Amino acid sequence: MIIVHVPFLWVDGMALFPFVLVRKPAPSVILLHHERIHLRQQLEMGIVPFYVWYLLEYLIRRFQYPDHYAAYRNISFEREAYANERNLSYYRERPWFGFVRYIRND
Repeated sequence: MIIVHVPFLWVDGMALFPFVLVRKPAPSVILLHHERIHLRQQLEMGIVPFYVWYLLEYLIRRFQYPDHYAAYRNISFEREAYANERNLSYYRERPWFGFVRYIRND
C-alpha cells in the first residue's frame, strides 16, 4: 500500500491499486484499513473489472435507494469494507472474494 496525500480529494480516501489516496496528511488507521480492504478486492478481481462492477452496482443501487450516499453505502465492496474497517485483523483473516457475502438483492 502506497499512501499518497492529495489535499484536493473530494473524499477522505480512495484506493487505486497499489495506491491509497488520502485527503488529510495523517489519515486514521480505520480509514487506511477500509481502503486496504478495497485494495484486496481490486487485486482479486483485477483493477478494471473491479471498477466496472463498482460502477454498475452503484447504478443499480441508485435506482434502489433515494440518494447517492445510500446507494454508495450499499455497494457490496463498501458493505464489506465498512462492516470490517474496525476489525484490524480482518485483512489477514479475510477469505478470497469476501465481498461476495455482502451482495444482496433488495
